[in-house]
Amino acid sequence: MSSLKERRAEFARYKQDVKERGKPFYPHAMFHDTIMALVVVAVIIGLTCIWYFTTSEEPGDAGLLGPRYAEKADPGTISFVPRPDWYFYFLFYLLRIFKWPESVILGTVGIPTILVLLLIALPFVDRRMERRLSRRPIAVIAAALVVASMAVLTWKGATAKENVASEALAEVPQWIEKNKLPAEAEPGAELFAGSGCLNCHVYLGGGAQALGAPDLTDAGAKNRGVEWQIEHLKCPACVNPGSPMPGFAALGDDQLRELAIFLEASKGPGGG
Repeated sequence: MSSLKERRAEFARYKQDVKERGKPFYPHAMFHDTIMALVVVAVIIGLTCIWYFTTSEEPGDAGLLGPRYAEKADPGTISFVPRPDWYFYFLFYLLRIFKWPESVILGTVGIPTILVLLLIALPFVDRRMERRLSRRPIAVIAAALVVASMAVLTWKGATAKENVASEALAEVPQWIEKNKLPAEAEPGAELFAGSGCLNCHVYLGGGAQALGAPDLTDAGAKNRGVEWQIEHLKCPACVNPGSPMPGFAALGDDQLRELAIFLEASKGPGGG
């Protein structure tokens, strides 16, 4: 009860002090913050306009604030590895730590959510009037640990090397042995391993087992034929209505045929 009276007395003193010497947050401080936010947005829009209208679509045309395009995208690339913006590097590296299907939800959703909830609850838990850092060692240490952890995870995420394709390529000889693949399927197996197909699919236990894409270990067991596989790779939704898989027509006819031969030859360790 005494703490409640003390807080009420402190609030009354604050209101009296505002009345005598200062201005309340609403509307004065809020008005100033709104004006400043509009100024910042206007500056961003202005810089964007300068960047856009002083450049062209030609690669290398720098303009006043840098080029609009550094290099045209290659729709047929098989080596592109997507990476997040820098402010998500910490979450990107958490995903690399908690990479198993059973724990990925903990690293990407569980831990950040718990930390945000603790941050929201802090003002309701700690109601002390003391503001000097020297008398709040627990809060200072906790804040320092959070900042250090975010800095380390961000740095590790920024410098992380992608080796998914190389790891998958190392598995190709085992795929050939276990699935008894013919020699003509080897180029397609290497293309499958190096083009990021395992980012969604599973093959002989390896790949993205948490995304729900089909296991392609025995993709050829249904004997649909090489031509069906090619058409499916070109436009999955055309062959299988409702399929979320993107089309890979940009790979070209030769590479599509190599992939199709590999998939049709994959009939599982038992031979289908």
